[in-house]
Amino acid sequence: MATEGGYESVLCVKQDVNVYKIPPRASNRGYRASDWKLEQPDWTGRLRITARAKVAYIKLEDKASGELFAQAPVGEFPGIAVETVSDSSRYFVIRIQDGNGRSAFIGIGFNDRGDAFDFNVSLQDHFKWVKQENEISKESQNKDAGPKLDLGFKEGQTITLNIGQTKRRDGKPRPQGSVGFGLLPPPPGGKIAPPSSTESPNHVPEPVALNNASQVAAEDTGSLLDLDTPGSTPLVPAQSDKWGDFSAPASSVPAQNQQSTNWVQF
Repeated sequence: MATEGGYESVLCVKQDVNVYKIPPRASNRGYRASDWKLEQPDWTGRLRITARAKVAYIKLEDKASGELFAQAPVGEFPGIAVETVSDSSRYFVIRIQDGNGRSAFIGIGFNDRGDAFDFNVSLQDHFKWVKQENEISKESQNKDAGPKLDLGFKEGQTITLNIGQTKRRDGKPRPQGSVGFGLLPPPPGGKIAPPSSTESPNHVPEPVALNNASQVAAEDTGSLLDLDTPGSTPLVPAQSDKWGDFSAPASSVPAQNQQSTNWVQF
């Protein structure tokens, strides 16, 4: 296909074409091939269709030497430069021009109907491409002429991004870094004392003190105190001694035994 510039492409080549001198058109009914002397063509040669940019050229050339006999520039199709006859599909009327601007109308015809079809289709395809190029050019011009969308920030304009914040069920934003599960409250009446800095890392903490109501209930129940009598089985197994022998010096063993006694009394 032809492109913009001086490059010339070949659209169609037919080795046999007949040229006729035709009488002037008598009326608006169009040309008729039967009015020509079809058995006696005025010239016979080769036909080539070329294209330079958006203009097609029908060239009549000598078969042997390739010398140009006549040329018909075609700016549109169908148009005045190429017309069909009313009584046949193998004959056409073209307008030839010379370098001095003079023009004349002559008749051309093909012995084979397929050659006439190729001649017609070659011109149709070229000007279909020309139409598409014109539409693309118009769309490009309309886009350039239209208002352009400005996506830049204006002077003093800012934007705020909320990252890492979620909403709770009540619709209020949850603080960043918070966990969805709350901590359980301490038991009623119970207090947890922080560990002392002087205690050994292996020191067993004292039992948590109970409230006064729990102590009174323990005093009223005599059966619980009987568990500490001689010969009874203690509630705490002797594994506490193993802990003392394993991790604490010998001096701390009595203290641990005392603590185990406190657990039994409770």
